[in-house]
Amino acid sequence: MAPAIATGSHTDAIPFSGKYDGVVGVLGAIEAINALNRTGFKPRRSLEVIMFTSEEPTRFGISCLGSRLLAGLPNMKSSLERVVDKDNISFPDAAAIAGYEFALETLLEVPLKEDTYAAFVELHIEQGPILEEEGIAIGIVTAIAAPASLKVDFRGDGGHAGAVLMPSRNDAGLAAAELALAVEKHVLETQSADTVGTTGVLELYPGAVNSIPSAAHIEIDIRDIDEQRRNSVIQHIKVSASEIATRRHVHLDFQIVTQDPPAASSQKIVKAIESASQQLGLTSKHMISRAYHDSLFMARVSPMGMIFIPCYRGYSHRPDEFASREDLSNGIKVLALSLLALSSDL
Repeated sequence: MAPAIATGSHTDAIPFSGKYDGVVGVLGAIEAINALNRTGFKPRRSLEVIMFTSEEPTRFGISCLGSRLLAGLPNMKSSLERVVDKDNISFPDAAAIAGYEFALETLLEVPLKEDTYAAFVELHIEQGPILEEEGIAIGIVTAIAAPASLKVDFRGDGGHAGAVLMPSRNDAGLAAAELALAVEKHVLETQSADTVGTTGVLELYPGAVNSIPSAAHIEIDIRDIDEQRRNSVIQHIKVSASEIATRRHVHLDFQIVTQDPPAASSQKIVKAIESASQQLGLTSKHMISRAYHDSLFMARVSPMGMIFIPCYRGYSHRPDEFASREDLSNGIKVLALSLLALSSDL
């Protein structure tokens, strides 16, 4: 049997987010295949829909967990043995609470076999403003930027906010704040618009207004289409963290949680999306995805491509995330025609 054509995305979300990120690519995939069925189309390759779990790293700090496992990334078992969430619940315990009883060893059976899929196509909102601002209907992704995730902990002695004099303090909170500013500094030093850095989590302990923070936890996201440049930024951040810890007399724990390479789209899939857009009379534009997606990891086991549609003001990961009915329809139609072309070819 010829390798199948797959499409899909994820349905999990970060807290206080919208309802289009990921979901469009799952429900849109189902509707695209239903539309092909309604025409009586008979594919020469099977068409499959995948709904990935845990694309967002919110709970355990590991992004795209489902697609990472399908792609057979090394060290996933050991990573999942170590991780805990903010309530100190481990991944195996969380799985058991959700009703899944399994040993971590079974994850070794998850990776896809070679040539399972001849193509993977993901429909997604852009999560940025370019398509809407330029009045373009379809974004054709040519590459996905390389993401990295860091966790940093500083520990000091803490103490009473009034009784401990300034020269005697080793304030973990100020160390974290200083590192957050260093992240911005090192990203801007690249002088590249493609390099971005975000300190999205900053937690202080004990979290009282009259207590010097004795511990601080921050999580940092660094992305770039140039893997070497991104890695250089990470190294600069690590050096700064060490220098800050030494100067402020706090203990440092610096962890690189993930550090993934970029992925290029398949030219065959890019051309299929271009052709579908042209058939429908829709404007299109080649784009780089600076957000990561499950496609980033599916690219390791299958030719990959992505279709972007506009979203309101580029808003995403916020409650007012929105895509119009017309844009949703356009994206699903382009996906359906792309699947038709890719599944007709042996």
